[in-house]
Amino acid sequence: MAEPDSRYVVSRPHRADARRNFDALLAAAREAFAADGSGASLEGIARRAGVNIATLYRNFPTRQHLFETVYLDDVEAMARLAADLTDRDPWDALETWLRHFVGYAATKRAVYDAIAHREAMFVTGRDLIHAAGRPLLRRAQDSGQARTDVTFEDVLFLINGVSGANFVENAQRDRVLTMALDGIRPRP
Repeated sequence: MAEPDSRYVVSRPHRADARRNFDALLAAAREAFAADGSGASLEGIARRAGVNIATLYRNFPTRQHLFETVYLDDVEAMARLAADLTDRDPWDALETWLRHFVGYAATKRAVYDAIAHREAMFVTGRDLIHAAGRPLLRRAQDSGQARTDVTFEDVLFLINGVSGANFVENAQRDRVLTMALDGIRPRP
């Protein structure tokens, strides 16, 4: 796994109670941004996390800081997940990672406009995602469980297309994602 640029690493509080609040705020922000976009209410995020607004501002002095931290935390989580999947069956590892990628892509879309000016951060994030996911595809290809005529970038375009659609329900998204993943499988 590639090492992230130290400027773009999430730094969590050391005290256990502060870390719990920090993590609860990130989870609440992630949900709010995915549901309501970048205009999600900070007060609503604090309520959802079970903390007061002062706690939110103590951890994230600006809305921008919250956007950036959610994005970086998601990138780091995707990289950790890829590393955790290396002992699994190659196809299972790739499929699991790509299914999680759909959730990551939803949050990324919600915060992209808010932090688009931070190009170096996005380059770092993209590089980490590619470094994490590319070996998963390569393992699936080497085992004969994924087509060898596709690149990792092809797969990301396919999965981003699925994640960007406005589905009526989660079950519909899952069915379409399954169809897309079937397209990565080799033909008999």
